[in-house]
Amino acid sequence: MFVDNIKLTVKSGKGGAGCVSFRREKFVPKGGPDGGDGGKGGDVIVECDNNTHTLSHFKGKRLLKAKNGRPGEGRKKHGANGEDLILKVPPGTLIKDAKTGEILLDMKYHGERKVLLEGGRGGLGNWHFRGSRNQVPRYAQPGEEGKELEIIMELKLIADVGLVGFPNAGKSTLISALSNAKPEIANYEFTTLTPKLGVVKIDEYRSFVMADIPGIIEGAHEGKGLGLEFLKHIERTKIILYVIDLASFRDPVYQFKTLQKELKNYSEKLASRDYAIALNKVDAVDISKVEEFFEKLEIEKTEPKYGADPELPCHFDDKIFVLPISAAARINLEALKFALADMVEKVKKEENEENEETSI
Repeated sequence: MFVDNIKLTVKSGKGGAGCVSFRREKFVPKGGPDGGDGGKGGDVIVECDNNTHTLSHFKGKRLLKAKNGRPGEGRKKHGANGEDLILKVPPGTLIKDAKTGEILLDMKYHGERKVLLEGGRGGLGNWHFRGSRNQVPRYAQPGEEGKELEIIMELKLIADVGLVGFPNAGKSTLISALSNAKPEIANYEFTTLTPKLGVVKIDEYRSFVMADIPGIIEGAHEGKGLGLEFLKHIERTKIILYVIDLASFRDPVYQFKTLQKELKNYSEKLASRDYAIALNKVDAVDISKVEEFFEKLEIEKTEPKYGADPELPCHFDDKIFVLPISAAARINLEALKFALADMVEKVKKEENEENEETSI
């Protein structure tokens, strides 16, 4: 089950109480105080784990608590610290304060660990309170209470390329042809009900991650269809690949403009991403339909690159590319793969340069 939004309460452990104790040994009539400190309460820690793909393991849980620290004992024995509560989440998980909506943590990378709530400190034993004026202290500190917080966990998948298209445009066929993903494929709309990730391998050293989300229809930003619920999963993508169905009853230009409009209405930032256009199912239509798409959008035809079919119109420049393909017949898939890989590397390089300038 794919679960991408969870609301629950987490609580760190309470610190153990300090101990009131006096040394009692044979031949030591006035041993003095020797009460040990209480143990620290367990922390609430969030850990990013690539082996976790959804938040379904938190479903049905309302309260998760770290263990309390153990109380101190005589002979200055320190109480055991409480066991930490470790919340394992997939990369791309946001942790928000449920009351204020403030983003507390943004977990992106495998192995990343962050403390969400610290456990309470253990109380000091009476050994600490001895002195010339109080040689028999009968007081020890109680443990500090743990902290409690109501949180919302929201998963936004992290991918390099996000596929956007109308239902039944062939996105699932495309991601299965290019990557290791195995989505359900059928000849009806909204076959894809949950987002899918696939790794597209270029060569031994290069690869990128592709995300497929359920089809978007007009009005998706208002809640129509399934698109709105999953648009957040392409917010983090570096490149948008518009998959246009040439064989659909919907005009290809209408498809493209509607998809752009829906992305813009959902998020200006998302709509400003670098993008490419894949005109799918070119094997099922006359080439004039591709020519018409180029003419209506005033796209200049350029020389083919990456081994693209020279008989099919295409466009390549420094920012975008438009390429007719067929995911089912595997037409121009190699060219699409290499073109996307170069776009991803270009965007990553630009982001790294911006980060370096910001850090200076």
